[in-house]
Amino acid sequence: MGKPARHDDRAKSRARGRARGSDLPDFTTLPARVAPEDLRTTQDVDPGPDPRGGRDTEAEFLLRHAGF
Repeated sequence: MGKPARHDDRAKSRARGRARGSDLPDFTTLPARVAPEDLRTTQDVDPGPDPRGGRDTEAEFLLRHAGF
């Protein structure tokens, strides 16, 4: 049986793994700010379909379970 890995060994192996992944973007500086006007959509959107299909489900529930 080999001896257990020490914390220093694991930290060194992680650092070597990071060195190989050098194709990651540089996040040391932030990108330029984006104006809120530029974040809005310019597409026309339609309202979604009515999930109840135009029915009054609350009244239906009341009539179904009220005992009439």
